[in-house]
Amino acid sequence: MSEAIEHPATTARLQIDGATLVCAGHWTVRHIQGLEAELQRARWPEGQIRVDLAGVARMDTGGAWLLQRLLASLEEQHRRVELDGLSPKAAGLLELVRSSGMQAGRVPRLAPQGVLEELGRKSVDSVLAGIGLVGFVGEMGAAWLRQLLHPGRIRWAEIADNMVEAGHRALGIVGLLSFLLGIVIAYQGGIQLRQYGASLFVADLVGLSMVRELAPLITAIIVAGRTGSAYTAQIGTMQVTEEVDALRSMGIPPMDLLVLPKLLSLVVALPLLTVFADIMGVLGGMVMSSVQLDIAFSTYIDRLGVAVSVDSFLVGVGKAPVFAAIIATIGCYQGFQVVGSAESVGRRTTMSVVQSILAVIVVDAAFSVAFSRLGI
Repeated sequence: MSEAIEHPATTARLQIDGATLVCAGHWTVRHIQGLEAELQRARWPEGQIRVDLAGVARMDTGGAWLLQRLLASLEEQHRRVELDGLSPKAAGLLELVRSSGMQAGRVPRLAPQGVLEELGRKSVDSVLAGIGLVGFVGEMGAAWLRQLLHPGRIRWAEIADNMVEAGHRALGIVGLLSFLLGIVIAYQGGIQLRQYGASLFVADLVGLSMVRELAPLITAIIVAGRTGSAYTAQIGTMQVTEEVDALRSMGIPPMDLLVLPKLLSLVVALPLLTVFADIMGVLGGMVMSSVQLDIAFSTYIDRLGVAVSVDSFLVGVGKAPVFAAIIATIGCYQGFQVVGSAESVGRRTTMSVVQSILAVIVVDAAFSVAFSRLGI
């Protein structure tokens, strides 16, 4: 009795001839699809089974696994199996698969992490990331000191290019959002103030809130999402394409070329953007006050000069360089943490934006508490 088992879509073939299983063709991942299902439906004769592998022209790990599972299945049925015609290379591959400790029908799975283990791992990762960021800041400081001692190493062209990108090209979005924010504050506050006959004080509300808090904060958040993410994506892409390693091999410190120009340009650009946001926010409040409360522009400006002092203006502008340093540092640091692939670029870019915005808000809250204690 002879029963043929052949999968038509592959070149790997099987044939049961009495007590002999004849194997032929290419036993590779590409050609063994469907053979395992055919083997499971096969009826095996009683007694010893001989497996003839002389016709197997090729065998890779996939074919070796299939053969190993077949042998293990027959041994579980208490059948004796004799291999014949196995080439030395295939024999070595089969032995490697057998010695791996895998059992047929069982796939190793990673043990699920417990809550405490996951919390511990995330805590350790956070501590290591914090230590890495501190080291990165120290490296930036050392590079800046070297440039101060040797001013000829300062890359003015890169600083100018980054200032155009981070400052001039961000004027539109910063101005629009600040203008709309001033409109919203004047509209919401004006409704309440009008009930008490204090409509004129809408200039105090808009001016102080924009100059002291909202203008520097909203500008920093916009820059973190726009410019900080661009810093991470640029440096991260250069990491993936090994351009950073190429710079090091040419004797060009990546810190001098990629980090310091971005940091210095943003420290200059963000205060200027904050002043622009102050103007647009106040202008938006003035327009809404004129439309809603019938307050003349001249009256609004006169009241604004009384309500907003130079100290309040300097408090808001003084926060901007700190926010800029935070955004540039986190953006560049996350860019250098990119490894492996483009997927890592996206992940690090997201982390850069989230961490920058969170850090800016926390530092702004610390400034508010400190200024309150100092009576500023």
